[in-house]
Amino acid sequence: MVAMTSAVIFDFYGTLAKWADGERAFTYETIFATHGYELRTEVRDYFFSRYDGVDHAEHSVDEAAYERWVRSRLRDLVDSCGVRGHDADGLIEALRRADQGEMTAYPEATETLEVLRGAGLAIGVCSNWGWELDAFLDDVGLLPLVDVPITSARAGCRKPHPGIYRQSVEALGVDMAEVVFVGDSWEPDVRGPRRLGMTAVHLWREEDRVGQAPPALEPGDHRVDDLGGLLPLLGLASAPAVPALD
Repeated sequence: MVAMTSAVIFDFYGTLAKWADGERAFTYETIFATHGYELRTEVRDYFFSRYDGVDHAEHSVDEAAYERWVRSRLRDLVDSCGVRGHDADGLIEALRRADQGEMTAYPEATETLEVLRGAGLAIGVCSNWGWELDAFLDDVGLLPLVDVPITSARAGCRKPHPGIYRQSVEALGVDMAEVVFVGDSWEPDVRGPRRLGMTAVHLWREEDRVGQAPPALEPGDHRVDDLGGLLPLLGLASAPAVPALD
């Protein structure tokens, strides 16, 4: 991996950053409950997975078109839960506000990206995220450390669609075989990149996966429990600690 790597591409949510409120007080389930409705687990999971891998170029011609598509998807969700009329409109607005909540970088994210940049590696972010990925990266303090941020909203397709990976790699000006892709989701961040010839590192944070078991690794896969674990895989050491001033 060390000899062949010229770029590292990261997923965003769950990999570089998380919601700042920790327990995520404003989950979709709690928002539905606040409005007097139930969002069942299987319905929620289907909503978040049904668009993975899709090509949605017709909805990505500009930010307004993408926002209309997002709201149409939310309309389908609330309709499927029996929400109608003004209740549906208010619930969709609340869900959109939650999607714009405050985020924070994982503790080791900044140092990891600084070490990679110091080693001369190009850094990308490839995320199934909205039009405003750059703003979120800026808010969590990581934008200056990223060479190319690619979001599905702008790319017109969602991981694991091969098009979004190709756009990310081409924007970095490297070959697929020179890229290490790092993320916490199995199909979008491991299997998808592997199918195109990238090296994949699966991030499995135990604190975010209580009661779950990780998928079995396949030959050539790698797994780390935080972003710092990536550095030894690439033959890199953590940045030396700065001595405290007397």
